[in-house]
Amino acid sequence: MEQKCLRWAGFHGFCAVAMGAFGAHRLKAGVALLPPEEAAKILGWVETGSRYQLAHAAALLGLAALWPRLKGVAARRTLNAWAWGALIFSVTLYAMALGAPRWLGAVTPIGGVALLLGWLSLGWALKE
Repeated sequence: MEQKCLRWAGFHGFCAVAMGAFGAHRLKAGVALLPPEEAAKILGWVETGSRYQLAHAAALLGLAALWPRLKGVAARRTLNAWAWGALIFSVTLYAMALGAPRWLGAVTPIGGVALLLGWLSLGWALKE
């Protein structure tokens, strides 16, 4: 399972850095003609998505390092909650920034709740 943590960490780290760079450079130029409030909202979605995704990539690295000290079921719940939660949370924000329908914003909190549940699960994962 440590390998699965590392794979997810690598995936999320790559995507977070790629989308953060895309937002800071290419997307910033692309939204320059939009009204300032709309441009700020779009750039904010990418910044928020990449920040949360990168934070959870780092958390997954820590989970991999701690794996031998954790209970299997709770550790797997934490892994799945962070891996899928970061994906849902960030991808919906990225998609809206790239022009997908705004109703995806209603899906974003599902990813956020999964991230929160992962943190709670981590609290029960330590072996006694």
